[in-house]
Amino acid sequence: MTAECVHLAAHAKVNLFLRILTGPSPRERGGFHQLETGFALLELADELVVRRTAHDVTLEVDGGGPDLGPVDENLAVRAARAVLDATGRKFGVAIELTKRIPVRAGLGGGSSDAAAALHAVNALAHHAVPDAELLQFAARLGADVPFFASGAPLAVAWGRGERLFRLAPLPAAPVLIAVPKIAIATADAYRWWDELHPTPEARGPVVLDAPALASWGSVGRLAGNDFESVVFGKHSALRTLFERMAGTSPFWVRLCGSGSAVAAVYANERLRDDAAMMLGEKQQRLIKTTTRAAPAQRPEPSVGSGGPASGGAI
Repeated sequence: MTAECVHLAAHAKVNLFLRILTGPSPRERGGFHQLETGFALLELADELVVRRTAHDVTLEVDGGGPDLGPVDENLAVRAARAVLDATGRKFGVAIELTKRIPVRAGLGGGSSDAAAALHAVNALAHHAVPDAELLQFAARLGADVPFFASGAPLAVAWGRGERLFRLAPLPAAPVLIAVPKIAIATADAYRWWDELHPTPEARGPVVLDAPALASWGSVGRLAGNDFESVVFGKHSALRTLFERMAGTSPFWVRLCGSGSAVAAVYANERLRDDAAMMLGEKQQRLIKTTTRAAPAQRPEPSVGSGGPASGGAI
C-alpha cells in the first residue's frame, strides 16, 4: 500500500489596511511590533503535497527562486515538525512545495505554506492536535500564520496576528498584482520604519464598524498601509508603480504587507485587464487573480500516490 498523502492549496493574502501600533512600549515582549490589520485571501496559491514517511521532515521545492533559505528555517518544515513533536514523532513527512506566490513580495506565501503544513500533517495524524492548539502553533511561527490557519477568507487581526476576528467574506472580485524586480525583506521594512520614527507618538487601535468592511467601496476608503511611506521613500519606483495603479480606477489599491508587490481590486475583469495592458510587464511581473469568498476547507488524508485529497484547500 502506498503512503498516505494530502494535496492542498496555500493561498496568498493582501492586507486591506495595516497600522503599526505604538505607545509607551511600542513592541510586545520579544521585540515584535504590534499591528492592526485586515486580511483578505486570494485565489493565487502555492501547492503542497505532504506524504507520510518513516522519519523526520524533507522538503522539495519547485519554483520560488534561489532565496528560500535553509530547509531547517523554512516555515513549512518548522510547522510540520511542531505537529510531529506534539503527536509523539510517530512518523515523518515529505513535503513537495510548488511555489506560485512571489517571494518577499508581502503576499504571505511562506506563512500560508506553514499554515497548510500544520493542517496537512495534523490530517495525517488523524487530527490528533485540537484546532485551538494548532492556532497556538501558528501564532508562534509568525504574524500571518494564524490568519491562514484559521481558514477565514476575511479577518481583522491585532498584535502579531494572533488576536483574530473572522468576518463575513466580501464578494469575490478581480485582482491585479504588480510584482516589481525589487525584493524587500520584512525585517528591513521594520528597521526603516523604526529609523523614521525613533520616538513615535502613541497610536492605539482604531474603532472599526461592520459597514467599513462590508463592501469593496467602503474598504477602499479605509486608512492605508503604514509601510507605504517608508518603503516608497527607499524605492521611488514603487511609489510610481502605486500611483500608476491608483490611476486605473480600482476599488482599492495598496502595498502588499511590507512590500514589494502592489495589488489592486477592480469592479470587473475588464477594468483589471485594461489596467494590466496599461501597466505592461516591462518593469514588473503582473498576476491576475481574484479575492476568495469561500472559507478554506480542512484537508483529509488519502491513500495513493499523491493526487488531490478531498477537501484539500487551505
